[in-house]
Amino acid sequence: MHEKKKEIMKILSAKLRKILENSDIDFERLQELRLRMNEPFIIRYDGKEYFVAENGSLTKEYEDAYEINAADIKETLEYISSFSLYAYEDEIRQGFITVQGGHRIGLAGKVVLEQGRVKSVKHISFINIRMSHEKKGCGTEIMPYIYEGNQICHTLIISPPGCGKTTLLRDIVRMISDGFKNHPGVSVGVVDERSEIGACYRGIPQNDVGIRTDILDCCPKAEGMLMLIRSMSPAVIAVDEIGKREDIDALAYVMNCGCQMLATVHGASVDDVKNKPILRKLVEEKLFKRFIVLSGREIPGTIESIFDERGSVLYDGKIALAGGA
Repeated sequence: MHEKKKEIMKILSAKLRKILENSDIDFERLQELRLRMNEPFIIRYDGKEYFVAENGSLTKEYEDAYEINAADIKETLEYISSFSLYAYEDEIRQGFITVQGGHRIGLAGKVVLEQGRVKSVKHISFINIRMSHEKKGCGTEIMPYIYEGNQICHTLIISPPGCGKTTLLRDIVRMISDGFKNHPGVSVGVVDERSEIGACYRGIPQNDVGIRTDILDCCPKAEGMLMLIRSMSPAVIAVDEIGKREDIDALAYVMNCGCQMLATVHGASVDDVKNKPILRKLVEEKLFKRFIVLSGREIPGTIESIFDERGSVLYDGKIALAGGA
């Protein structure tokens, strides 16, 4: 059995396994499985949404779909958590569990609060299985833009949701860590707050992030950046989806310590980032030396443009990330 298929099959209920065994689904093209109590079995496949019938066929008709029941949810949760949800309490509090292979399982249900903070999630009735997909080499064509001589530039990747920013960031981290062409590899620290860059399972990255990369998994970005500076002596720190004021303050501190920064942010353009009060400082104070703007105009991961800190255009056109995003 294909490795990715094997990893997903073993966390699904027996009924859902049987349904998928009868299907012709290519697990390399499968992106997401949605399990909602008393609702149709839905998958995202090749960028499109389909209902899954009990015989394994894909359909656009709601009435033909298999309906997820309580037994499917309960059994799937047991396999995901190795029959001990309590052991995954910290992960569940954040809303997701990462399983072998780096696949990310989102969970939703009744939230239990304690002193205004999430203590746990119980009566879990919604499961979102997001398939892990690496695209090694997708950042190769833009690597020359990230270097200025032998120096790695502070780089910000700007992208709307779903357009490949995490995929690109991961590949840049891998190449900087391993070494790229005439540039020797350097130590990289990754603060992986949502466990999407390295996709660690029991502390071990399931994605290839390079031989000189250290990861703080499920750690808040601002705190993690400072921890890495104090403990791991990285030459480069990478974080995904900055946006809070404390993220910006920590990022500026890291830069002042002589460490290079790689980061991503939601947005459609440099101007879009400038229009967000908390992020405006990043552009106006020229903290970053490179801005890479992504879109999904052609395919997810199309590079629209690359700018330097003065706003000069270094690249304007279309570079599609190898294999998409």
